[in-house]
Amino acid sequence: MMAVGALVLLALIWGYTWPLMKSVLSYADPFVYAGMRTFIAGVVLVALLPVLGRPVRPKALGLTALLGVLQTAGFLGLMTWALQGEGAGKTAILTYTMPFWLLLMAWVFLGERLQGFQWVAVAVALGGLILVLSPWEMKSGWSALMAVGGAVSWALSAIVAKMLRKRHDVDLLSLTAWQLLLGSLPLVVVGVATWSPPVWSGTFIYGLAFTVLGGNCIAWILWLYILDPLPAATAGLAMLLTPVIGITASWIALGERPGGLEGAGMLLIVCALLLTVAAALVSGRIRRS
Repeated sequence: MMAVGALVLLALIWGYTWPLMKSVLSYADPFVYAGMRTFIAGVVLVALLPVLGRPVRPKALGLTALLGVLQTAGFLGLMTWALQGEGAGKTAILTYTMPFWLLLMAWVFLGERLQGFQWVAVAVALGGLILVLSPWEMKSGWSALMAVGGAVSWALSAIVAKMLRKRHDVDLLSLTAWQLLLGSLPLVVVGVATWSPPVWSGTFIYGLAFTVLGGNCIAWILWLYILDPLPAATAGLAMLLTPVIGITASWIALGERPGGLEGAGMLLIVCALLLTVAAALVSGRIRRS
């Protein structure tokens, strides 16, 4: 299944970027870094459109701009800002409350209702997230709220993407390029207003290059591709694998070791992922392509 393979690849890319982004923020302010990575990625992709014979002029400019504001400016901007004040693993988990917001939004706006084992997967995933977050111990602050705000913005962008692709026959690469470029503009404005020159170390250069090419260019193409064959709720739940990879990578790279409850929560999230994908395959809700 191409969609399932794309999900796994996307989870690996985004999971690895969490500790990498945390390291990069030691050398650059969050909005300077977020503006640079998104604007450069947008320019690169738009410049490639004529070279690859793809349509250069964006379709549905209004919806594309809205997608960029939600998916690039809102999600990446708030997530990067939150990452400055929280650990990479914890921020990843807070950000990936997105599927639960997406479940509600998909029900209201798209009429997508979960059935059977998908509800079991929701309950298992929710239990896993509660164990990882341990709200009875966590002291909530602005960083946590910004991470959740980024999750809500991402969920809204998934709804907009589904609506846009349903109403318009758009080229996936062109859509990705323009939403990145248009969505980067608010981040660039804030970055300029709060400008502090980054430290051009080897870590910063590598981190910027990887997040531009992998975390932005490749990853957003994969995400928008996944949203086509998969129901929005299924895609969102399946992406819960990403914070598990992010926590593991942060443990290895940054020494952010999850405790017993976090480990149990991670296991529950993996089980929820398997239930979600299995239920979608059995019910035929993932098109074989």
